[in-house]
Amino acid sequence: MDFDLNGGNKRVFNRLGGGGGSTRPMAPTDTRQKVCFHWRAGRCNRSPCPYLHRELPGPGPGQGQGPGYTNKRVAEESGFAGPSHRRGPGFNGNSSSSWGRFGGNRTVTKTEKVCNFWVDGNCTYGDKCRYLHCWSKGESFALLTQLDGHEKLVSGIALPSGSDKLYTGSKDETLRVWDCASGQCTGVLKLGGEIGCVLSEGPWLLVGMPNLVKAWNIETNADQSLSGPVGQVYSLVVGTDLLFAGTQDGSILAWRYNAATNCFEPSASLTGHTLAVVTLYVGANRLYSGSMDKTIKVWSLDNLQCIQTLTDHSSVVMSLICWDQFLLSCSLDNTVKIWAAIEGGNLEVTYTHKEEHGVLALCGVHDAEAKPVLLCACNDNTLRLYDLPSFTERGKIFAKQEIRAIQIGPGGIFFTGDGTGQVKVWKWCTEPTAALP
Repeated sequence: MDFDLNGGNKRVFNRLGGGGGSTRPMAPTDTRQKVCFHWRAGRCNRSPCPYLHRELPGPGPGQGQGPGYTNKRVAEESGFAGPSHRRGPGFNGNSSSSWGRFGGNRTVTKTEKVCNFWVDGNCTYGDKCRYLHCWSKGESFALLTQLDGHEKLVSGIALPSGSDKLYTGSKDETLRVWDCASGQCTGVLKLGGEIGCVLSEGPWLLVGMPNLVKAWNIETNADQSLSGPVGQVYSLVVGTDLLFAGTQDGSILAWRYNAATNCFEPSASLTGHTLAVVTLYVGANRLYSGSMDKTIKVWSLDNLQCIQTLTDHSSVVMSLICWDQFLLSCSLDNTVKIWAAIEGGNLEVTYTHKEEHGVLALCGVHDAEAKPVLLCACNDNTLRLYDLPSFTERGKIFAKQEIRAIQIGPGGIFFTGDGTGQVKVWKWCTEPTAALP
């Protein structure tokens, strides 16, 4: 350890701003000329610390720094000041500092990113932080609560009609049961395989898993395993009196419920996709399927025959919904496409909405004025809310990781599940009237 001539700790002495007796000029790149970032945030625990625990004085003449000089590191860390070349021509480099956390009343322009320090509970900038200290942007909805427990991506959310329970499935191989009144987890089912999707239909709770579909009757507690799928089951939907499952090998399997035996019985297998079927949707007596093979297939529910293949997407088709006479699709090609039937009944793209990132999931709802709103989850860990048909943005929801599950509930409630395993509960400030058909 270095000591000065008077017996003091030379290293600590210099760090606190001493060193007047030093004969060596101190270079600007010396660590002792840098202010400790952790000290500035009020949480430095290094002793001794190689960086300064005080602010540097403004630059003086002869230091090789022009009149427009600012401490770039401090400016970037504070989030308020840009580099000197962005200043106006009247900027005086010798004026007192007006940037950083010591910067007085300067207006903060928020960036559309959640503050990681705020998430961890230790951001010291408060209202002056340029990052968001909330999970959403918009005035028409608000966060009610979050449900913690899953350890991996939430792949399915189901709220059976008339039930006081919420069911969530995850890639952590568990199905969790939540009490809607208290928000408490009342049960955890370990299924021994990643859950690809969750669907509620009448008294049945249906869960897609590798090589099977699990079916539980939540009224009688009867359960059944539906075999036949090859690989993961990514999507489940009910059309007419059939249960359809989109599978990893590209096929769509169908079961029919037999009330006499209280069992689901195999009914059909629809083939044509060359890669995994990621999403299914039923509307207007049609079954729509989206696949990793970049196509959408349209199937007649009367005879289960493919009547059209749509090839306008250039990447994986992730989600499908119907709105009035339109089909909406989204893809990892950064687009949402609107399809409408032309003369003869075939679907064609009438509008393409472009995003900066891949689009993972779509969900729709009508607001209090019966105006349709599209919930659009993107690959930048956001969920965007758009008025239709204008695609005017009306809000945004942020998450730690991508949102893959969206579910509409009664009374203006909706749910989102993200890649970290968090489920968030949201409420419209003006109550929606109904989910899109």
